[in-house]
Amino acid sequence: MIRNENRQRRRSIIRPLAIIAAATLALSACGTPSAAPPGQAGTGGAAQGEGGGSKVIIGVGGQTLLTYLPTTLAQELGYYQEEGVSVELQDLQGGSKALTAMIGGSTNVTSGYYEHTIQMQAKNQKIKAFVDMGRSSGLALLVAPKNEGKIKTIADLKGKNVGVTAPGSSTDMFIKFLLAKNGLQQTDAAVSAIGAGSSAVAAMEQGQVDAAVMLEPDVSVLTKRIGHDPVLLEDVRTTEGLKEVFDADAWPSASLYAKADWLDQNKETAGKLARAIKRTLEFIDGHSGEEIAAKMPEKFAGGDKALYAGVIEELKKTLSKDGAFTEDGVQAVLKTQRVANPEVGDKDIQLADTYTNEFVK
Repeated sequence: MIRNENRQRRRSIIRPLAIIAAATLALSACGTPSAAPPGQAGTGGAAQGEGGGSKVIIGVGGQTLLTYLPTTLAQELGYYQEEGVSVELQDLQGGSKALTAMIGGSTNVTSGYYEHTIQMQAKNQKIKAFVDMGRSSGLALLVAPKNEGKIKTIADLKGKNVGVTAPGSSTDMFIKFLLAKNGLQQTDAAVSAIGAGSSAVAAMEQGQVDAAVMLEPDVSVLTKRIGHDPVLLEDVRTTEGLKEVFDADAWPSASLYAKADWLDQNKETAGKLARAIKRTLEFIDGHSGEEIAAKMPEKFAGGDKALYAGVIEELKKTLSKDGAFTEDGVQAVLKTQRVANPEVGDKDIQLADTYTNEFVK
Protein backbone atom coordinates (compact mmCIF):
# COMPACT_ATOMS: atom_id res chain seq x y z
CA MET A 1 0.00 0.00 0.00
CA ILE A 2 2.00 2.86 -1.33
CA ARG A 3 -1.04 5.20 -1.27
CA ASN A 4 -1.58 4.56 2.44
CA GLU A 5 2.11 5.17 3.10
CA ASN A 6 1.90 8.43 1.15
CA ARG A 7 -1.03 9.57 3.26
CA GLN A 8 0.77 8.65 6.46
CA ARG A 9 3.78 10.65 5.31
CA ARG A 10 1.56 13.66 4.55
CA ARG A 11 0.01 13.42 8.00
CA SER A 12 3.44 13.60 9.57
CA ILE A 13 4.44 16.53 7.38
CA ILE A 14 1.37 18.68 7.93
CA ARG A 15 0.17 17.65 11.37
CA PRO A 16 -2.78 19.98 11.92
CA LEU A 17 -2.34 22.95 14.19
CA ALA A 18 -4.20 22.84 17.48
CA ILE A 19 -6.52 25.75 16.83
CA ILE A 20 -9.15 26.77 19.31
CA ALA A 21 -12.70 27.03 18.07
CA ALA A 22 -12.86 30.63 19.24
CA ALA A 23 -10.61 31.59 16.36
CA THR A 24 -13.86 32.25 14.44
CA LEU A 25 -12.53 30.70 11.26
CA ALA A 26 -15.47 28.37 10.63
CA LEU A 27 -15.88 27.55 6.97
CA SER A 28 -19.12 27.86 5.04
CA ALA A 29 -20.55 25.81 2.21
CA CYS A 30 -19.62 26.81 -1.33
CA GLY A 31 -22.82 25.82 -3.11
CA THR A 32 -23.99 27.43 -6.29
CA PRO A 33 -27.28 29.25 -6.86
CA SER A 34 -29.65 28.82 -9.74
CA ALA A 35 -29.01 30.89 -12.81
CA ALA A 36 -30.55 34.33 -12.76
CA PRO A 37 -33.32 34.90 -15.31
CA PRO A 38 -32.35 36.93 -18.35
CA GLY A 39 -32.35 40.62 -17.66
CA GLN A 40 -31.76 40.26 -13.94
CA ALA A 41 -27.99 40.18 -14.04
CA GLY A 42 -27.33 43.74 -12.91
CA THR A 43 -24.09 45.57 -12.37
CA GLY A 44 -24.53 46.45 -8.72
CA GLY A 45 -24.74 50.17 -9.35
CA ALA A 46 -20.98 50.73 -9.10
CA ALA A 47 -18.16 50.94 -11.62
CA GLN A 48 -20.57 50.41 -14.51
CA GLY A 49 -18.05 51.81 -16.95
CA GLU A 50 -14.66 53.43 -16.91
CA GLY A 51 -16.37 56.79 -16.61
CA GLY A 52 -18.89 55.59 -14.02
CA GLY A 53 -18.67 55.31 -10.25
CA SER A 54 -15.26 54.57 -8.81
CA LYS A 55 -16.42 52.25 -6.02
CA VAL A 56 -16.32 48.49 -6.52
CA ILE A 57 -18.34 46.25 -4.22
CA ILE A 58 -16.74 42.86 -3.62
CA GLY A 59 -18.84 40.14 -2.02
CA VAL A 60 -16.68 37.80 0.06
CA GLY A 61 -17.74 34.23 0.70
CA GLY A 62 -16.84 34.43 4.39
CA GLN A 63 -14.40 37.22 5.22
CA THR A 64 -12.80 35.50 8.24
CA LEU A 65 -12.06 32.37 6.22
CA LEU A 66 -8.36 32.02 5.59
CA THR A 67 -8.94 30.99 2.00
CA TYR A 68 -10.08 34.59 1.34
CA LEU A 69 -7.42 36.29 3.44
CA PRO A 70 -5.76 38.07 0.47
CA THR A 71 -8.98 39.94 -0.34
CA THR A 72 -9.09 41.57 3.10
CA LEU A 73 -5.33 41.92 3.48
CA ALA A 74 -5.15 43.94 0.25
CA GLN A 75 -7.50 46.46 1.83
CA GLU A 76 -5.60 46.51 5.14
CA LEU A 77 -2.33 47.13 3.28
CA GLY A 78 -3.91 49.99 1.32
CA TYR A 79 -3.19 48.34 -2.02
CA TYR A 80 -6.64 48.93 -3.52
CA GLN A 81 -6.37 52.62 -2.73
CA GLU A 82 -2.82 52.82 -4.03
CA GLU A 83 -3.96 51.25 -7.31
CA GLY A 84 -6.66 53.91 -7.58
CA VAL A 85 -9.84 52.02 -6.84
CA SER A 86 -12.27 52.38 -3.94
CA VAL A 87 -13.34 48.96 -2.64
CA GLU A 88 -16.17 48.03 -0.33
CA LEU A 89 -15.97 44.49 1.04
CA GLN A 90 -19.24 42.80 1.95
CA ASP A 91 -18.95 39.75 4.19
CA LEU A 92 -21.61 37.39 2.84
CA GLN A 93 -20.53 34.39 4.93
CA GLY A 94 -20.69 31.77 2.22
CA GLY A 95 -19.56 31.26 -1.36
CA SER A 96 -23.07 30.60 -2.66
CA LYS A 97 -24.40 33.76 -1.02
CA ALA A 98 -21.59 35.83 -2.49
CA LEU A 99 -22.25 34.43 -5.96
CA THR A 100 -25.99 34.96 -5.63
CA ALA A 101 -25.43 38.60 -4.65
CA MET A 102 -23.34 39.22 -7.75
CA ILE A 103 -25.76 37.45 -10.07
CA GLY A 104 -28.57 39.51 -8.55
CA GLY A 105 -26.64 42.73 -9.10
CA SER A 106 -25.96 43.91 -5.54
CA THR A 107 -22.19 43.43 -5.88
CA ASN A 108 -19.77 43.84 -8.77
CA VAL A 109 -17.15 41.21 -8.01
CA THR A 110 -17.05 38.02 -5.96
CA SER A 111 -14.23 36.67 -3.84
CA GLY A 112 -15.22 33.02 -4.20
CA TYR A 113 -14.21 29.65 -5.60
CA TYR A 114 -13.20 29.40 -9.26
CA GLU A 115 -15.36 26.29 -9.82
CA HIS A 116 -18.44 28.54 -9.76
CA THR A 117 -17.45 30.00 -13.14
CA ILE A 118 -17.71 26.51 -14.67
CA GLN A 119 -20.98 25.74 -12.91
CA MET A 120 -22.52 29.00 -14.08
CA GLN A 121 -21.36 28.52 -17.69
CA ALA A 122 -23.28 25.24 -17.64
CA LYS A 123 -26.32 27.38 -16.73
CA ASN A 124 -25.61 29.82 -19.56
CA GLN A 125 -24.30 32.51 -17.20
CA LYS A 126 -21.01 34.08 -18.32
CA ILE A 127 -18.76 34.46 -15.29
CA LYS A 128 -15.00 34.90 -15.53
CA ALA A 129 -12.27 34.72 -12.87
CA PHE A 130 -9.46 37.22 -13.32
CA VAL A 131 -7.04 36.59 -10.45
CA ASP A 132 -6.30 33.32 -8.64
CA MET A 133 -5.54 33.36 -4.91
CA GLY A 134 -5.61 29.68 -3.93
CA ARG A 135 -3.85 26.68 -5.47
CA SER A 136 -5.73 24.14 -3.32
CA SER A 137 -9.30 23.67 -2.12
CA GLY A 138 -7.97 22.69 1.30
CA LEU A 139 -10.20 19.60 1.55
CA ALA A 140 -9.56 16.40 3.48
CA LEU A 141 -11.67 13.22 3.73
CA LEU A 142 -11.54 11.93 7.31
CA VAL A 143 -12.82 8.78 8.98
CA ALA A 144 -14.98 9.34 12.08
CA PRO A 145 -13.29 8.15 15.29
CA LYS A 146 -15.90 5.42 15.77
CA ASN A 147 -14.88 3.84 12.45
CA GLU A 148 -11.11 3.94 12.79
CA GLY A 149 -9.84 0.50 11.80
CA LYS A 150 -13.09 -0.26 9.98
CA ILE A 151 -12.94 2.22 7.11
CA LYS A 152 -9.53 2.05 5.47
CA THR A 153 -10.22 2.89 1.82
CA ILE A 154 -12.71 4.82 -0.31
CA ALA A 155 -14.33 1.47 -1.22
CA ASP A 156 -15.14 0.95 2.46
CA LEU A 157 -17.49 3.96 2.29
CA LYS A 158 -20.08 1.91 0.38
CA GLY A 159 -23.28 1.97 2.41
CA LYS A 160 -21.85 4.57 4.78
CA ASN A 161 -22.93 8.13 5.60
CA VAL A 162 -20.45 10.87 4.68
CA GLY A 163 -20.72 14.37 6.08
CA VAL A 164 -20.40 17.40 3.80
CA THR A 165 -20.92 21.09 4.50
CA ALA A 166 -24.00 21.22 2.26
CA PRO A 167 -25.40 19.54 -0.87
CA GLY A 168 -23.82 21.01 -3.99
CA SER A 169 -20.87 22.38 -2.03
CA SER A 170 -17.21 21.82 -2.85
CA THR A 171 -17.12 19.19 -0.12
CA ASP A 172 -20.04 17.36 -1.74
CA MET A 173 -18.40 17.51 -5.16
CA PHE A 174 -15.18 16.15 -3.69
CA ILE A 175 -16.72 13.00 -2.21
CA LYS A 176 -18.72 12.36 -5.38
CA PHE A 177 -15.54 12.65 -7.42
CA LEU A 178 -13.65 10.27 -5.14
CA LEU A 179 -16.44 7.66 -5.23
CA ALA A 180 -16.51 7.70 -9.04
CA LYS A 181 -12.72 7.65 -9.28
CA ASN A 182 -12.67 4.50 -7.15
CA GLY A 183 -15.25 2.64 -9.23
CA LEU A 184 -18.29 3.33 -7.05
CA GLN A 185 -21.61 4.93 -7.89
CA GLN A 186 -22.22 8.35 -6.41
CA THR A 187 -25.24 6.88 -4.63
CA ASP A 188 -23.21 4.11 -2.97
CA ALA A 189 -22.56 6.43 -0.03
CA ALA A 190 -25.16 8.72 1.46
CA VAL A 191 -24.23 12.33 2.17
CA SER A 192 -25.46 14.40 5.09
CA ALA A 193 -25.16 18.14 5.58
CA ILE A 194 -23.19 18.78 8.76
CA GLY A 195 -22.25 22.37 8.09
CA ALA A 196 -18.88 23.60 9.27
CA GLY A 197 -17.28 24.67 12.51
CA SER A 198 -18.65 23.28 15.75
CA SER A 199 -21.51 21.40 14.08
CA ALA A 200 -19.15 19.51 11.77
CA VAL A 201 -16.74 18.67 14.58
CA ALA A 202 -19.60 17.46 16.79
CA ALA A 203 -21.03 15.30 14.00
CA MET A 204 -17.70 13.51 13.66
CA GLU A 205 -16.88 13.30 17.34
CA GLN A 206 -20.33 11.98 18.26
CA GLY A 207 -20.46 9.48 15.39
CA GLN A 208 -23.40 11.08 13.59
CA VAL A 209 -21.60 10.34 10.31
CA ASP A 210 -19.14 7.62 9.34
CA ALA A 211 -16.70 9.97 7.62
CA ALA A 212 -16.64 13.57 6.45
CA VAL A 213 -15.02 15.99 4.04
CA MET A 214 -13.64 18.77 6.20
CA LEU A 215 -11.51 21.90 6.00
CA GLU A 216 -9.36 23.84 8.41
CA PRO A 217 -9.72 24.77 11.14
CA ASP A 218 -12.27 21.97 11.66
CA VAL A 219 -9.66 19.26 11.09
CA SER A 220 -7.44 20.79 13.77
CA VAL A 221 -10.30 21.29 16.21
CA LEU A 222 -11.36 17.66 15.78
CA THR A 223 -7.76 16.53 16.27
CA LYS A 224 -7.59 18.42 19.54
CA ARG A 225 -10.93 17.04 20.73
CA ILE A 226 -10.11 13.38 20.07
CA GLY A 227 -6.49 13.63 21.16
CA HIS A 228 -4.86 12.14 18.06
CA ASP A 229 -4.60 12.59 14.31
CA PRO A 230 -7.78 11.39 12.58
CA VAL A 231 -7.47 8.83 9.79
CA LEU A 232 -7.21 10.55 6.40
CA LEU A 233 -8.44 8.77 3.27
CA GLU A 234 -7.54 11.65 0.98
CA ASP A 235 -5.99 15.06 1.57
CA VAL A 236 -5.53 17.73 -1.10
CA ARG A 237 -4.09 20.42 1.14
CA THR A 238 -0.63 19.75 -0.29
CA THR A 239 0.93 19.55 -3.74
CA GLU A 240 1.55 15.86 -3.14
CA GLY A 241 -2.11 15.28 -2.35
CA LEU A 242 -3.28 17.29 -5.35
CA LYS A 243 -1.04 15.24 -7.62
CA GLU A 244 -2.34 11.97 -6.18
CA VAL A 245 -6.03 12.86 -6.45
CA PHE A 246 -6.22 15.16 -9.48
CA ASP A 247 -2.91 14.48 -11.24
CA ALA A 248 -2.28 18.23 -11.11
CA ASP A 249 -0.04 20.57 -9.15
CA ALA A 250 -2.85 23.06 -8.57
CA TRP A 251 -6.61 23.17 -8.11
CA PRO A 252 -7.64 26.85 -8.31
CA SER A 253 -9.98 27.74 -5.48
CA ALA A 254 -10.33 31.25 -4.01
CA SER A 255 -10.34 33.85 -6.76
CA LEU A 256 -11.85 37.13 -7.84
CA TYR A 257 -14.48 36.67 -10.52
CA ALA A 258 -17.12 38.82 -12.17
CA LYS A 259 -19.69 38.74 -14.93
CA ALA A 260 -17.98 38.70 -18.30
CA ASP A 261 -19.80 41.83 -19.44
CA TRP A 262 -18.69 43.70 -16.30
CA LEU A 263 -15.08 42.76 -17.06
CA ASP A 264 -15.46 43.91 -20.66
CA GLN A 265 -16.83 47.27 -19.51
CA ASN A 266 -14.37 47.75 -16.63
CA LYS A 267 -11.01 46.46 -17.82
CA GLU A 268 -9.07 49.25 -16.15
CA THR A 269 -10.82 48.70 -12.83
CA ALA A 270 -10.36 44.93 -13.04
CA GLY A 271 -6.68 45.46 -13.72
CA LYS A 272 -6.36 47.60 -10.60
CA LEU A 273 -8.05 44.93 -8.47
CA ALA A 274 -5.88 42.19 -9.93
CA ARG A 275 -2.69 44.17 -9.34
CA ALA A 276 -3.71 44.83 -5.74
CA ILE A 277 -4.27 41.11 -5.12
CA LYS A 278 -1.05 40.16 -6.92
CA ARG A 279 0.90 42.61 -4.75
CA THR A 280 -0.80 41.12 -1.69
CA LEU A 281 0.19 37.58 -2.68
CA GLU A 282 3.77 38.79 -3.07
CA PHE A 283 3.58 40.41 0.36
CA ILE A 284 2.31 37.16 1.88
CA ASP A 285 5.08 35.17 0.22
CA GLY A 286 7.73 37.54 1.56
CA HIS A 287 6.51 37.89 5.14
CA SER A 288 5.99 35.64 8.13
CA GLY A 289 2.65 34.54 9.47
CA GLU A 290 3.23 36.80 12.46
CA GLU A 291 3.88 39.83 10.26
CA ILE A 292 0.78 39.10 8.17
CA ALA A 293 -1.42 38.57 11.24
CA ALA A 294 -0.32 41.96 12.54
CA LYS A 295 -1.81 43.59 9.44
CA MET A 296 -5.18 41.84 9.67
CA PRO A 297 -8.18 43.11 11.68
CA GLU A 298 -7.72 42.32 15.37
CA LYS A 299 -11.05 40.48 15.62
CA PHE A 300 -9.99 37.94 13.00
CA ALA A 301 -7.46 36.48 15.46
CA GLY A 302 -10.21 35.38 17.86
CA GLY A 303 -8.25 36.64 20.84
CA ASP A 304 -5.08 34.64 20.13
CA LYS A 305 -2.85 36.31 17.56
CA ALA A 306 -0.05 33.77 18.05
CA LEU A 307 -2.31 30.91 17.00
CA TYR A 308 -3.71 32.99 14.15
CA ALA A 309 -0.19 33.70 12.92
CA GLY A 310 0.62 30.00 12.99
CA VAL A 311 -2.42 29.17 10.89
CA ILE A 312 -1.47 31.83 8.36
CA GLU A 313 2.05 30.42 8.13
CA GLU A 314 0.55 27.06 7.12
CA LEU A 315 -1.87 28.79 4.73
CA LYS A 316 0.99 30.30 2.75
CA LYS A 317 1.77 26.87 1.30
CA THR A 318 -1.62 26.72 -0.43
CA LEU A 319 -1.68 30.21 -1.95
CA SER A 320 -0.74 31.35 -5.41
CA LYS A 321 2.39 33.45 -5.65
CA ASP A 322 1.53 35.39 -8.79
CA GLY A 323 -2.26 35.35 -9.17
CA ALA A 324 -2.14 33.42 -12.46
CA PHE A 325 -4.28 30.42 -13.34
CA THR A 326 -2.55 27.35 -14.79
CA GLU A 327 -3.96 25.19 -17.57
CA ASP A 328 -3.57 21.97 -15.62
CA GLY A 329 -5.21 23.62 -12.62
CA VAL A 330 -8.40 24.69 -14.41
CA GLN A 331 -8.51 21.35 -16.20
CA ALA A 332 -8.38 19.63 -12.79
CA VAL A 333 -11.36 21.66 -11.59
CA LEU A 334 -13.31 20.88 -14.76
CA LYS A 335 -12.49 17.19 -14.35
CA THR A 336 -13.95 17.26 -10.86
CA GLN A 337 -17.09 19.00 -12.06
CA ARG A 338 -17.64 16.63 -14.99
CA VAL A 339 -17.53 13.63 -12.67
CA ALA A 340 -19.27 15.07 -9.63
CA ASN A 341 -21.75 17.62 -10.96
CA PRO A 342 -24.52 16.36 -13.27
CA GLU A 343 -25.35 19.95 -14.20
CA VAL A 344 -21.93 20.13 -15.85
CA GLY A 345 -21.57 16.51 -16.96
CA ASP A 346 -20.49 16.28 -20.58
CA LYS A 347 -21.65 19.77 -21.54
CA ASP A 348 -19.43 21.74 -23.87
CA ILE A 349 -17.50 23.91 -21.41
CA GLN A 350 -15.18 26.51 -22.86
CA LEU A 351 -12.56 26.92 -20.15
CA ALA A 352 -11.05 29.92 -21.92
CA ASP A 353 -14.28 31.77 -21.10
CA THR A 354 -14.12 30.98 -17.38
CA TYR A 355 -10.80 32.65 -16.54
CA THR A 356 -8.21 35.08 -17.79
CA ASN A 357 -4.62 35.94 -16.88
CA GLU A 358 -4.57 39.19 -18.84
CA PHE A 359 -4.75 41.32 -15.69
CA VAL A 360 -1.91 39.64 -13.77
CA LYS A 361 0.77 39.69 -16.45
